[in-house]
Amino acid sequence: MSSFSMSVRPHMQRPPHGHDSDEEAVDMNEMHDMPAPLRHNTSHLPVEIHPLPTHDRIRRPSAVRLESSATMSYKEGHTEPSTPAYEFKKTPFNESVSPVELKDTPTLHNVPDAATKKKHTRTSNIHFIAVTFAFFLSGWQDGTTGPLLPVMQTHYHIGFVLVSLVFVFACSGFILGAGLNVWINEKLGFGKTMVLGSVFQIVAYALNSPGPPFPVLVLGYFCSGFGVSLQNAQGNGFVGSLKEHKTTKLNMLHAGYGVGAFIAPLVSTKFSESEHWSYHFIISTGLAVLNTVMLTAVFRGKRQEDLMAEAGQERVIGEDNVGDTNVYKAIISINAVHYMAIFALIYIGTEVTLGGWIVTFIINERGGGPSAGYISSGFFGGLTLGRLVLIWVSKKVGEHRVVFLYSFIAIALELTIWFVPSIIENAVAVSVIGMLLGPMYPILVGHCTRILPPWLLTGSVGWITGIGVSGSAMMPFFTGLIASRYGIKSLQPLVIAMMCSMVGLWALVPRAPRRLIE
Repeated sequence: MSSFSMSVRPHMQRPPHGHDSDEEAVDMNEMHDMPAPLRHNTSHLPVEIHPLPTHDRIRRPSAVRLESSATMSYKEGHTEPSTPAYEFKKTPFNESVSPVELKDTPTLHNVPDAATKKKHTRTSNIHFIAVTFAFFLSGWQDGTTGPLLPVMQTHYHIGFVLVSLVFVFACSGFILGAGLNVWINEKLGFGKTMVLGSVFQIVAYALNSPGPPFPVLVLGYFCSGFGVSLQNAQGNGFVGSLKEHKTTKLNMLHAGYGVGAFIAPLVSTKFSESEHWSYHFIISTGLAVLNTVMLTAVFRGKRQEDLMAEAGQERVIGEDNVGDTNVYKAIISINAVHYMAIFALIYIGTEVTLGGWIVTFIINERGGGPSAGYISSGFFGGLTLGRLVLIWVSKKVGEHRVVFLYSFIAIALELTIWFVPSIIENAVAVSVIGMLLGPMYPILVGHCTRILPPWLLTGSVGWITGIGVSGSAMMPFFTGLIASRYGIKSLQPLVIAMMCSMVGLWALVPRAPRRLIE
């Protein structure tokens, strides 16, 4: 028999002494033990039994079934006045209680079945593969430049300063993309922003493919810098917002970048030895077209929250209210964002500076030949390997502390490159340094997800990575300026100074969430 929780409200005139009628809860399971009404000839009062409000019902043990309620009316009988008549009416529970009373009632979420969960996992993996390929192409671009710098100098008859303009224009594109990323994301959403960035890469590589005049070449680098900045910012924010396997996927995402940066020097070195060195960009154009097609087909121009829902991830609390807040102002007000943005700028600048200029250093200072371009591949190969094999070391030591450990070892190895005049030793040291630097960037992005508010995560990570990616152009340019005055031998002390700056900045980054926004 169903259990009902009810209140008895006799409908009667107020007694002369002014006291209200009593109200008590009745459990229908106890109705069996109630004595029959007394038969006498006194007048009968109409009685209605109504469901108790939610706040009263939960105090009674009998109020354990919420699926139904009852209304019982006590009426005067016509044939036998002394016998009460009861009428039961069973109504759905949600019709008996007002929406205000049910507002705070806990709700049960549907647990997805195995088939649904499998579909969500497959969708999430497809999203991740598309973003990873975009990062592969970003690594391909950064790995291309190093082996081509010497041949650019020869082809255009320019020195260190002018050839460094490719980094200047790329840096300008990166900074512009970082500044406009949040605004473009609010207007277009994740899917369209990613496609926009990939289209700029197509334009850039198409301009550079025929070996154009130098001004057109640097314009191409500007377009590629802008496109890569948008994709890096959006991709890091997207993967950083995942609820499951976030740390592992961040490492795999940036390992994809490393794979692209590892393969590109192997290809561009071959082209640097031929007359048509710029034809390397034809391959880059084909990869960019494939990237655009993949991003369009997978994300279909949708916003990030919609894509997360497709993969079975619930919306982040508060993300619906982001439109009521000045996102730029909120991001700028967080000091930790600035520390991490400058750290990212120096880190990526160190990474690309070493991977790009090490070829020129080996040729000029160690007497290497054109095949020295493979040393750049060794550096980016170590970068990729470190992001995969050092995951357990980072977790064992602690991701915040392990950055200091990796930095100190990398500085020691840089000293050996500076003072040991051996091509073999320098090549091995560069590869190990790449492996040590590799995990730092995924650790940085993962740390953002732990200390920043969820509703600001995508914008903040986009800002940090956008500024950071600009370092891949800014720091190599400064290296070229210094090398034009002091020679390429200044590369090693400059890289050591940048690594020391990284250690100081990382010490300022909070280890745990604080009250970041006053």
